Amino acid sequence: MDQSSPTPLLVSETPVEIQTELARRGIGFEQWPAVEELPSEADQAWILKAYANDIARVKSDGDYATVDAIRMTPDHPERGALRSKFLAEHIHAEDEVRFFVEGRGLFCLHIGAEVLLTLCERGDLIRVPAGTKHWFDMGSEPAFCAVRWFNNSVGWVATFTGNKISERFPKLD
Repeated sequence: MDQSSPTPLLVSETPVEIQTELARRGIGFEQWPAVEELPSEADQAWILKAYANDIARVKSDGDYATVDAIRMTPDHPERGALRSKFLAEHIHAEDEVRFFVEGRGLFCLHIGAEVLLTLCERGDLIRVPAGTKHWFDMGSEPAFCAVRWFNNSVGWVATFTGNKISERFPKLD
């Protein structure tokens, strides 16, 4: 609950249970095979080509103008600044759709009086509806790659709520 100390009401590692609980709150969650191993030098073009079939499958479900890939490593020069930005509670004017093809990240969804901490790992696809308050933690030593779909041509655009709620909840580390 968002108004008390963060005592979990449910902890699960069962994909079907996670999918069911998230769906009850309007959040999409699926698991797909992330079959491509990413070489260390894989750039965005390589990643998008490797996952072209999955990208096309998601694009057929929505009106996505832009698709990109974000890859964070422990030595990324902007890791601290990006982590701070993503850790602030925010909303988007569009759905946030992510497919994790490598590593993991923690989506924290603030829905009504609840906060759902959802660890997304390789093979997980999450769909967070527009207007859903949330934050994302990639950890202090980030190691993930996610394909991202956007309904606009700009890419990631957030409106920050100013709520400091994320400071009360566990981080990925």
